[in-house]
Amino acid sequence: MKCPVCSASETRVIETRTADEGRIVRRRRECPACGSRFTTYEKAEDRRQLRVVKKDGRREAFDRDKIVRGIARACEKLPVSLEQMEGLAARIEADFKADGSGEIPVDLIGQRVMDGLKQVNQVAYVRFASVYRVFTDLESFQHEIARLISERESAGEPVSGA
Repeated sequence: MKCPVCSASETRVIETRTADEGRIVRRRRECPACGSRFTTYEKAEDRRQLRVVKKDGRREAFDRDKIVRGIARACEKLPVSLEQMEGLAARIEADFKADGSGEIPVDLIGQRVMDGLKQVNQVAYVRFASVYRVFTDLESFQHEIARLISERESAGEPVSGA
């Protein structure tokens, strides 16, 4: 592995861990030439490439990082860890791969993200839903929040602030 700082061709592994439920190997490396440290990730190539079908019919490769970025925007300044966000994105991707369908409508991805965020943090869920469902006025927010409160009450969960 080449050093990203000085381009030396030999680096040494300091630490190895698994990530993403054992599907990724994370290695901390050090360059003996310049002393810099960096992280690399190894992941088995998956031949089952998922494709996303956009609303206009275009198709593009599935990118889990896009999901993580969307989740991170919704969770900004909320008590949601990066591990929770990445775990949600990983579960969504794994579910799609397990389904066996090679093409996924973008609407289904958004719905799965909303379903997951509803379990992780309901404020993040409303934030994501407001962009995904294109809330255009306060009534849209009120309606969605009222629906969440109703679901919580029917599930017997306490509703704070009500």
